[in-house]
Amino acid sequence: MIELPEAYTLAKQIGETLVGKTIINAVADSQHHVFAWYTDDPKLYGQKLNGKKITDANPGTGYSCGGNTEILCEDMLLVISTPIRYHAPSTKLPKSHQLLLEFEDGSHMSCTVQMWGAMLLFPINGEVILPDGFTKKCPSPYDDAFDESYFDSLRQSVKPTLSVKAFLATEQRIPGFGNGVLHDVLFNARIHPKRKLNTLSDAEFAALYHSVKDTLKAMRDGGGRDTEKDLFGNAGGYHTILSSKTLAYQCPVCGDGLKREAYLGGNIYFCPTCQPLVK
Repeated sequence: MIELPEAYTLAKQIGETLVGKTIINAVADSQHHVFAWYTDDPKLYGQKLNGKKITDANPGTGYSCGGNTEILCEDMLLVISTPIRYHAPSTKLPKSHQLLLEFEDGSHMSCTVQMWGAMLLFPINGEVILPDGFTKKCPSPYDDAFDESYFDSLRQSVKPTLSVKAFLATEQRIPGFGNGVLHDVLFNARIHPKRKLNTLSDAEFAALYHSVKDTLKAMRDGGGRDTEKDLFGNAGGYHTILSSKTLAYQCPVCGDGLKREAYLGGNIYFCPTCQPLVK
């Protein structure tokens, strides 16, 4: 899944690099992946996209929701939740890909599914009906409408015994917010991922809100996280505080060792000193 900072980075780079290019050959599902999802028959993607010009791109703000990259191809819409790569003319293409667009100048765009991903295609000459999970229209943390009142309404909609990780990074309560961006958000708020919502004071919940807003902005403005790649295969410019890249280092605040644990279907990273589980 592409998370919010990377979706914004990809959309910006696609707008600067691919808009105006004409697709001369689109190939989908050339290497079948059991967790790659398409709209109807992927063999028809070429018929629907060949001859179309890339006209716009956005980070899931037009038709779907955060965590997707939307690419408009005249009257067709691609909604992509996988990594996207640009390949300049005469450069080597990936051996395995689930979507490949060839442009008239000899350049290409590819999508290669890692764990899972969608590459959906819709006509936009009428109402676009997206599958469940792609259509939750709600404020993004980058919007002014995502204010403290809205954030509190999210808390009121769940059980108070829910963990902070489950609250932020599951059920797409905040579309595009996943386990990847979670760790720095919680570190900056000094909150352990396993803390229950009902153990947070008003001040801690306010700190959590501001960390969501500020940390995600820093990730977006930095061109995505250094654990992820941009359109050109380069690591993002935002240096993660807590990730697989930093686990071997000491906490930048207190100097103690960082920890990784399995929790809720993925790993969590934290500083046990700065983010105590029990207060």
